[in-house]
Amino acid sequence: MDDIVKQAMAKWPNVPDCYGWLGLDARGNWYMRDDRAQALGPFDSAVPGCKGSELRHEKLIDFIGRNYAPDARGCWYFQNGPQRVFVELQSTPLIWRLQTDGSVQDHTGRRASVHNCWLDEWGHLYLESDVAVGLVHSQDVQHASELIEQGIWVPQAVKRADMDAKFGFVKSPAFLKSIANQPGYTGAKD
Repeated sequence: MDDIVKQAMAKWPNVPDCYGWLGLDARGNWYMRDDRAQALGPFDSAVPGCKGSELRHEKLIDFIGRNYAPDARGCWYFQNGPQRVFVELQSTPLIWRLQTDGSVQDHTGRRASVHNCWLDEWGHLYLESDVAVGLVHSQDVQHASELIEQGIWVPQAVKRADMDAKFGFVKSPAFLKSIANQPGYTGAKD
């Protein structure tokens, strides 16, 4: 985490969290979701415009990546100064890019060690690492298939609908927050 972020957190410890405004797609791209985009539906839906606007400013993307982490509930967030901006996920919290030497980096550029390989019923390939689980970027599937053919990775079956529960991440922190505020809810509250 950036020093400037740590300083802001110490200076303003009680800034409210932000939900629904930032999304990560299945290709590792960040999206800003204004009120209009959020009103169109969940980030992972197929409704045109619901993702919002793709962020393209390199320094901002790098800043988000350096300050991207999970909380104890499995909700991933970007620590923006004193405020946690929770991230809506289209797929998984990390998107893996395979390197020519067979190593992997997530969409933020962090390297990781792969522990397990998973394949869902739609043919999407996931890698479980020492950091978290992530989807293999669509442009790297060919390279991944070569590693599978060599026996370096042995895919295990997983149901797409079970991914978040199996690997302990929350696809929509905004939805989790909305149900936590319902009368009678007894689960984890933030």
